[in-house]
Amino acid sequence: MTTVALPRPIAPHRSTSSLGTLASTITLDNITAHAPPSAPVPVPNKHIPVCPPGPAPQDEPNTPPPSPSKDSDSLQQSLLFPPDNYHRLETGHLSLYKIDAGEAAAALEYIARQPLPEPSQVFPWFHGLHPSNHLQQGYFIARKRALRRTPCCLRGITVVKADGDLNTSRLKGAIAPQEFLQLGGAAAEFLDIDPREGFSVRNFQIQAAKSAMTSDIIVYGDDEVAVRKLGWDIVAAQQRWRDKHDAQRHKLPTYNTFICVSPFSQFEEDHPELVAVDSLGRPTGNVLDFVYQERKEMYAMTRSSEISHNVWLGPTPDPGLGEDCNYDVLIECSDLGRLNPGALQAIVETGDEDTSDSSRQYHLDFPSSGSILAPTWSHAEADGILESCKWIYHIAHGTHPAFPRKDKDEDDDGDVPMLDTPGGHTRHLHLRPRKVLIYCGDGYTESTVLAIAYYSYSTGRPIPSAWLNLHTTMKRNFFAYPSDVALLTALAPRLLYESPLRAEQSLSEITAVVKDEPRWFAGFDGSFPSRILDYMYLGNLGHANNPDLLREMGIGQILSVGEMAMWRDGELEEWGVENTCMVQGVQDNGIDPLTEEFERCLEFIERGRQKGTATLVHCRVGVSRSATICIAEVMRSLGMSFPRAYCFVRARRLNVIIQPHLRFAYELLKWEELVRARANSSSESSSGSETDLDNGSPGSSASSLTLAMDGPRNRVRREFEWGEIAREVALMNKPYAR
Repeated sequence: MTTVALPRPIAPHRSTSSLGTLASTITLDNITAHAPPSAPVPVPNKHIPVCPPGPAPQDEPNTPPPSPSKDSDSLQQSLLFPPDNYHRLETGHLSLYKIDAGEAAAALEYIARQPLPEPSQVFPWFHGLHPSNHLQQGYFIARKRALRRTPCCLRGITVVKADGDLNTSRLKGAIAPQEFLQLGGAAAEFLDIDPREGFSVRNFQIQAAKSAMTSDIIVYGDDEVAVRKLGWDIVAAQQRWRDKHDAQRHKLPTYNTFICVSPFSQFEEDHPELVAVDSLGRPTGNVLDFVYQERKEMYAMTRSSEISHNVWLGPTPDPGLGEDCNYDVLIECSDLGRLNPGALQAIVETGDEDTSDSSRQYHLDFPSSGSILAPTWSHAEADGILESCKWIYHIAHGTHPAFPRKDKDEDDDGDVPMLDTPGGHTRHLHLRPRKVLIYCGDGYTESTVLAIAYYSYSTGRPIPSAWLNLHTTMKRNFFAYPSDVALLTALAPRLLYESPLRAEQSLSEITAVVKDEPRWFAGFDGSFPSRILDYMYLGNLGHANNPDLLREMGIGQILSVGEMAMWRDGELEEWGVENTCMVQGVQDNGIDPLTEEFERCLEFIERGRQKGTATLVHCRVGVSRSATICIAEVMRSLGMSFPRAYCFVRARRLNVIIQPHLRFAYELLKWEELVRARANSSSESSSGSETDLDNGSPGSSASSLTLAMDGPRNRVRREFEWGEIAREVALMNKPYAR
């Protein structure tokens, strides 16, 4: 099954600093205004696909989560527990503790180095198992009621800003009280956050609240009265949470609440690495912003490049960086664009008459890919596309069509008609070649039709060859709709017939070239597998079922995760069985683990890299199981943390938002521990120093995770905690949810 993106309006992207109905948000303008100036903000034209979970598990799941033993059920260590070293405030039987900025920073640093519990200890509880949601419960736990219990192995730290305004003075990972606490009633209590109905393995939006229930909580703010009041409300909610579990004979660890009334300026001065937004509402850049990071990676992937003489292709240029000043003619492809070859012709004609104004810049538009539908398009639309390509060519080359093309089949006398001026003299042309930029928001979607049509026209390549060459040689990425494939296929004879590079060929010769269509193009729907790394592509089952396309793209290995490609007889033997790898028995159901397959999969990918070939990693849709493997490889090969690798892969999965479910995401966070432990072990053995989380590169040692777990300072350090990551993923997805 091939994933096809449907065109639709894209809502403005929400900042990663707001969720749900929070009154305060950080606007996109704020992000871009204070972001590093190296990356403009192309708006991705993406959609969230449906990921089938596979068959429902039986009463006994194939991979049931084991009951944790007493040893494995031990709590994560924390500087906040026991709280004996902190000043204690009491009201009746409730206790609240005071903490300063330095102590809070130390506690957050310490918890970031604590190993997370194993996935089997926290799932399926993280999925959300509301007592009234029989569908969700029946799928995950069947008759195992014990799996509904809150895990006793979790002890995190949740940071809460008392006033809930995350526009200013925001610490790393801070959330608003409304995100996990029910306020305004007779008594504060934790939100009943688990979904009451429906089935989902991607409830990222509830993880911050669930993490708060299993964390010590630090409340901070400039208003000491508000901080204290909220602190006591949270203490009361924690007590009700414990009482509820005591009534069910399930003993919970004791979690505490701390209030920090140090001025925010102290964090800014002494602990800037914890400040996401300063007291003036400016993002500091010290804390990763997921939305901005995704767009930065997308811009890096689609950065403008020259695809033909004086014609460039890329994302929307950033006027703040002066990028638009580099071009004489800018053509924006969008849903609101229209065919207007006359405007392009006027540029040529104007240039012929007046070459003195070299600084003049032209801004034009063109219809978006997917907006001209075959076979309903008209001959006027076909003529408009062809004429646009012709005039772009003359603008870029500083030429003028002095005479119409005459086919050799019609006139073999060799006469060349000339275009005379009204005075009877042949026109002498003195035109200045101009630089042209074809662009769209994300750099590859809306501009695909014009880019490929023009490249075919300007190089004389047939459409399949033009498409493939732009991707493999020019390193451009494309996403097209099936209607675009049909349209370009229909236009192919005319594009070649009018191409200046095929002026000497007859119509019959050009027709023969067009008919000689490569075998891979017959099953092509407009989307190539997504190039994540030069040696690793991410795709779906449709891509895997087109081995001819894969060969043309330089892909010589296939890694199938949970889904088997269906090939014609003899194709597997031609491909080579040794060039395939299959991960079986893993459904996208939130139950089946993938961690144990990481090593085998990454070794197979590395084998291909060393052989000089690329590997296609695919599942059914190409967004969950296979995306998880690709993220793991990016973490291993580029030394990235999980959040950065997630943004890296997400930006490069063309037009489809990757969707590793909760358990896969958590497994990747655990994989980060292993990758970092190996990197630290390798680094310490050679230099005696610890590898930094953000910049270290992983080693090849097969040492176990415990090698880096001997002491708090030697333990690997996470860039973000689980609740923070899940919250940011939910915010990234929200604008695209239907």
